[in-house]
Amino acid sequence: MTTLIVIDQAPYGSWTGREALDMVFSLAAFDQPAALLFIGAGVNWLRKSQDAGGIGQKTVEKNLAAAPVFGVEQILAEQSACERFRLGEEDRLSGVELIPSVRDALDRFEHIVFAG
Repeated sequence: MTTLIVIDQAPYGSWTGREALDMVFSLAAFDQPAALLFIGAGVNWLRKSQDAGGIGQKTVEKNLAAAPVFGVEQILAEQSACERFRLGEEDRLSGVELIPSVRDALDRFEHIVFAG
């Protein structure tokens, strides 16, 4: 049974998303199947070549790149949010699966945790 962690907040300005990322990595590290879903402003986590140095934080790109190493099964993104935030395929991290319907994606998982 895979647990879905949903992140709907931008990657900087709050620690909520990073805590959710820690949660998904912890689940996966203990052989608990886990997946991530980015919706709304949360899709900005998936933007390539971020520079968070100006606000004194590390970029989230490296953290997300480690997801397959930790055993995170899927990284999903709301297609309409990617379009709204102009996050095309060339701008997104590789390995992200776009989903046309958040409801349909939520229905695929028994355990769902919303960050924030």
